[in-house]
Amino acid sequence: ITNSKTKAKVISSGLRQTYKVSAGRRNANKQELPDKEKEVKSSMCHQCQRNDRGEAIHCKTCHTKRFCVQCIKWYPELSHADIADLCPVCRGICNCKNCLRKYEITNSKDMLKESEKIEYCKYMVQLLFPILKQFDQEQMLEREIEARFQGLPILDVRVQPSVCSSDERLYCNICKTSIADYHRSCPNCSFDLCLACCREIRDGCLKGWVDEVKMHYVNRGEPYLHGDDSPVLSKSKSKPKSHLKQSSRSRGQTSSKNRLRPIHGWKAREDGKIPCAPVEMGGCGCGYLELKCMFSENLVSDLRKKAEVISETYSCPSSSTHQCSCFNSVGEDDFGNKNLLKASDREDSIDNHLFCPTIRDIQHSDQEHFRKHWINGEPVIVRNVLDTTSGLSWEPRVMCRALRERKNSRVNKGQAHLEETAIDCLDWCEIEVRLTDFFNWYSSGVTHSNMWPQMLKLKDWPPANSFEELLPRHFTEFVSALPFQEYTNPKCGYLNISVKLPNKILKPDLGPKTYIAYGSAEELGRGDSVTKLHCDISDAVYILMHTAEVVIPPEQLLSIERLKREHVAQDERELSQQENVSKLCESNEKSEMVGIMDKSAILDGSTSMLKEQIPAKGSALWDVFRRKDVPKLQEYLRKHSKEFRHVHCSRLEQVIHPIHDQIFYLTSEHKKKLKDECGIEPWTFVQKLGEAVLIPTGCPYQFRNLKSCIEVALDFVSPESIPDCTHLTEEFRLLPQNHDAKADKLEVKKMTLYAVLQAVKDLVKLEHLAEVHENKRAEKPKSKLFGKKSKKKLHVAMLANIVIVNRVLSYALAVLILLLAAQACYLLTFI
Repeated sequence: ITNSKTKAKVISSGLRQTYKVSAGRRNANKQELPDKEKEVKSSMCHQCQRNDRGEAIHCKTCHTKRFCVQCIKWYPELSHADIADLCPVCRGICNCKNCLRKYEITNSKDMLKESEKIEYCKYMVQLLFPILKQFDQEQMLEREIEARFQGLPILDVRVQPSVCSSDERLYCNICKTSIADYHRSCPNCSFDLCLACCREIRDGCLKGWVDEVKMHYVNRGEPYLHGDDSPVLSKSKSKPKSHLKQSSRSRGQTSSKNRLRPIHGWKAREDGKIPCAPVEMGGCGCGYLELKCMFSENLVSDLRKKAEVISETYSCPSSSTHQCSCFNSVGEDDFGNKNLLKASDREDSIDNHLFCPTIRDIQHSDQEHFRKHWINGEPVIVRNVLDTTSGLSWEPRVMCRALRERKNSRVNKGQAHLEETAIDCLDWCEIEVRLTDFFNWYSSGVTHSNMWPQMLKLKDWPPANSFEELLPRHFTEFVSALPFQEYTNPKCGYLNISVKLPNKILKPDLGPKTYIAYGSAEELGRGDSVTKLHCDISDAVYILMHTAEVVIPPEQLLSIERLKREHVAQDERELSQQENVSKLCESNEKSEMVGIMDKSAILDGSTSMLKEQIPAKGSALWDVFRRKDVPKLQEYLRKHSKEFRHVHCSRLEQVIHPIHDQIFYLTSEHKKKLKDECGIEPWTFVQKLGEAVLIPTGCPYQFRNLKSCIEVALDFVSPESIPDCTHLTEEFRLLPQNHDAKADKLEVKKMTLYAVLQAVKDLVKLEHLAEVHENKRAEKPKSKLFGKKSKKKLHVAMLANIVIVNRVLSYALAVLILLLAAQACYLLTFI
């Protein structure tokens, strides 16, 4: 049967058809199947596995798959004719239940040449050697102290190995920092102490132990969220999303003056020996801590010596961006370069433009250009990364189908995933929402009871490091879209330090994770769909996989404008009670004008919200701050902290760390004020569908969704960022015990140790192979002497020599015969 509209070959579902099995992806299955597997009888639609849903389209490429017309809705980008020419299975984009569970991953580890691997190994050792050197010095210092305890030379000190299984992480009981090698442990209990805390105890001030900070956000009820100050007893069952654990909702606060103080009753002896910590700090209070090691006692020192030799003989490439193609001959930005994006307007600055290539521009090039920008702490934007993928759908309903397993599913191990925890961006409280409802609202939008847009988001989803397990096809698709695979590939990136960890040990959760959130092109000022200002301890790459725009009807715009005026009036009332009211009034002068606008003007449609809605050019507005601007940024946030709101829309009364608390989002007004007061501004740009944003460690960033977005993020660790990772680890040590960022989840020192160890091992192996290959190439010219032509020439020469020798011998024999004949004649004559 032929469909008159599409001219595609359509086969009635009532007919039985004989066809081949398992055509697979386009250009993928070229091997011949056994004769008994080539032909089977079936009339099922590949998508729904049914044959009673009317007509179906038969693929003319593989001759094995067919899709009923009702299932074609899952592929809106394909027409009937497209499916007939090349079905979704042949295209590699089939999103049926069985295909979504297939796992495929391309291993690119062997795609590098041996010379490139040698160069990368030396480059890693060069960058990581300072960290390894400092690590070894800290351990040698502690070993010298131990030698004094025992009264032995340092070479005679024996450090006992620690008992720790491969699936366990060893953390310091005081500062929560990961222990990589040397540490002190109590023989009577499980109390462990890192070397940094050992030094601080001997100095008399333990900085790593900071008392828990108790904070309380008052829930004044839903009316307060929209400008009504009248007290209402809240009946909300939502859970606040706080940066503090457990006691974050308890009343009272801890004074910052008492946060860093010596612990009374626990101190080191005069000779430096440290007793076990008191019971209230996790110890037993008995005995003294003994020096233990995780590896062999001399491993780090021996590794340092090998790395030092490599580092001294290797010249690291220049990190200056002036030498890359983004700059002209005089060292200024090449404004005609299509791979540059202007992201800031700072005077006397050479980094206002960001490197912004397409995936095709970098696909076959080396990493040196990227490295010049990356080592200077500049974010990089890569366009059109989805061009390298198969085109698998990231629509919400497809992902929902992939995760909608039954309770006895082999994937979810008895847990139903029909509900998830979402965050309401208005009051930053967690709510339970059905996945089907969440994804329906993703495209259609949802509002509060007063017509104010409700912005929900799923963060770090799916949970528990299960993205690869629950969404294997999407995981493969995401990995194939990653730019600069040597850095970002989570399986085999040669310059990804996290890949160097052995499989037998417990690894940190680096993703990927999805950030699914609603969005609005207009900045609401309160309840915007934002990821607040924060700084990751590792590098990160965000890829925008899917977007949807929700159009706000005119009647809702009226309600939004009315509520915005009430928000402004509420802000004025609350800020007027602060001591710096005069300065705040000047900064809010523009807001006051909006607040006193006549209501008739709103009804006449003269406000910006009532104008014709122009679709946003992009989908997410990013602000990334420079590393060098962090001190000024922190100073500004502390100074203006009371102008910001967080949980339950309560104003901030206390700030522990302006960035690591993740409680600030700088609006356009605050960014303008930041530039006026401190002279700094972030790189600001709009991310579009199919663009990847790479953020280096140490750069605080925030972003706001202009549309509903599905963003997939992955953490990786580049060798250039290891010093900043170490610096952030030290900052996290000083946070309170109940802070979310307190624990050392990345284990930077352990990761660095394994990376250098693996690089040295690979370098020895690769250089040996290179030497063998060089010797073989050197021997090849000698072997040409014994080729076919050479052998032929040698044979001819030997024959010629033989002929000459024969002739000489013949002449000699003839002469001898003549001499003998003459002698005989002479004798006969004499006789």
